[in-house]
Amino acid sequence: MLGVLDGVEAELRASVASADPFVTEAARHLVEAGGKRFRPLLVALGAQFGDPTHAQVVPAAVVMELTHLATLYHDDVMDEAAVRRGAPSANSRWTNSVAILVGDYLFARAADLAANLGTEAVRLQARTFARLVHGQIAETVGPRAGDDPVAHYLHVIAEKTGSLIATSARFGGMFGGASAEHTEALAGYGETIGVAFQLSDDLLDIASESVQSGKTPGTDLREGVPTLPVLYAQAADDSDAASVRLREILATGPLVDDALHAEALGLLRESPALKRARETVRSYAEDARAQLAPLPQGPARGALESLCDYIADRTS
Repeated sequence: MLGVLDGVEAELRASVASADPFVTEAARHLVEAGGKRFRPLLVALGAQFGDPTHAQVVPAAVVMELTHLATLYHDDVMDEAAVRRGAPSANSRWTNSVAILVGDYLFARAADLAANLGTEAVRLQARTFARLVHGQIAETVGPRAGDDPVAHYLHVIAEKTGSLIATSARFGGMFGGASAEHTEALAGYGETIGVAFQLSDDLLDIASESVQSGKTPGTDLREGVPTLPVLYAQAADDSDAASVRLREILATGPLVDDALHAEALGLLRESPALKRARETVRSYAEDARAQLAPLPQGPARGALESLCDYIADRTS
């Protein structure tokens, strides 16, 4: 499996190269910044249920990572982010226009590679891309009148995060030559574990005293980004003084005031809402584990199960 991941790194760099040195530099900006490579890992693990050495496994993983990287360029423009993976974001290093165009370039490169994998790969990548866009639109528009904010938020995460991780696991099974039953199980697992992973990041933003999440604790709270613990706190009808005070602070919007931010963060860390959010993460992690039932026991399934444990425990 390490051979697959090493191959992904080499092909990622090669696949974004352009005749224009500036395009190459800008496209490699986030490739060289590193990252979890979570999606290529899911491709590599999925391929273990067939032939992990198949020539199409590495290109399939690169398609998934390029698609993910493209969304990061666009996300940073929409979020006006200054930093990504510990480095200046493309939009802050260059301009919004450059970041948008480089994201488009990466999507195009992903589509080109997918074409070499066959029509089904192109179809799946396009449908995944459509889900990503639908999720971003839903997040941008927000819940409509009468919508449940929590259900809306979970839908956004499934579309923006779960979809690409599901396709990554599916690609691993497909291009490793796993059976249709095993490939479907992998896709179901990927969708669910993807949601669990994003939710756990939400919790780390609040619960972590360190920077486990890759950003300063309380960043989402300061920026007014509604995450699961916040949504649970806002929806609660607890009448104790701490819960009432927390709802009052959250109702003011983005917490740019340092004192209010610190107070809200402290209240959230002790709130029933955070406990409930942890239980939701565990529920998704266990649902993901259940999706693995059709897969044979072995190191690959063990690794996928360990990922469930890791996600469930990382916010405890």
